[in-house]
Amino acid sequence: MTQKFVPADLRRTVLRMAYAGATVHVGCAFSLIEICSVLYRSHLRYSNDDPRDPGRDYLVLSKGHGVMAQYACMYEQGWLTDDDVDRYFGDGTRLKGLSDAHVPGCEVTSGSLGHGMSVGIGLALAAKLRGSDQRVYAIVGDGEMNEGPIWEAMLLANHHQLDNFVLIIDANGFQAMGRTDDVLKLGNIAEKLRAFGFDTHTIDGHDEQALDRTLSAFRSTVDGRPKAIVARTVKGKGVSFMEDNNIWHYTRLTADTYEQALAELARA
Repeated sequence: MTQKFVPADLRRTVLRMAYAGATVHVGCAFSLIEICSVLYRSHLRYSNDDPRDPGRDYLVLSKGHGVMAQYACMYEQGWLTDDDVDRYFGDGTRLKGLSDAHVPGCEVTSGSLGHGMSVGIGLALAAKLRGSDQRVYAIVGDGEMNEGPIWEAMLLANHHQLDNFVLIIDANGFQAMGRTDDVLKLGNIAEKLRAFGFDTHTIDGHDEQALDRTLSAFRSTVDGRPKAIVARTVKGKGVSFMEDNNIWHYTRLTADTYEQALAELARA
């Protein structure tokens, strides 16, 4: 049986979408690939493989411009078709350049940054009130943490003792206009999260085993504390000329760069 959610395969699908749609945000999607891969492979529960299963776990992509990473997993899951991928971002298609809650499998319409985490907190609180064992995973970018609603949501998660909520910070060190530390210094993110009552771990966000171990430990820890992973990642991870190069936030693929990127991934 062909293995699902292989990072190199997911990156190829991202490239395929970005090239087909002549669109941007490749680097921001690439830093999320291993995070999404591990979540879909081992941690997100969907009865009967139904993205709208009422008892499902939730993946809230607050960092909505990284949605191609999630779409690549949804394609592997069979929720998206070849037509969806090959017509990405085209006229009349359902896949936009940002997360869209109208697409089954996407829990939030995001891209206006800072708000998706609050949606995730609401979902986690609702699950608690229902007595459900559903879990909520919310992915935010480190640049997104400049937004005030992120910190308000953290206070609420701690206040309601949402130990079924997992915040994953894609800490790739960049935002649209430059390095995060140059735009607005965040200091030690893990220390801040702990001060807000989160059980927090800092790991390599491209280490699938470390991600899996940490997420598994969270599931077995019921202690009233919301959970957090500071995932140290590389923007553009997987293609040498994209790695740690912020021009790939808004640069579109050409025929040459598309082929070069695919060639590198073939050797991965």
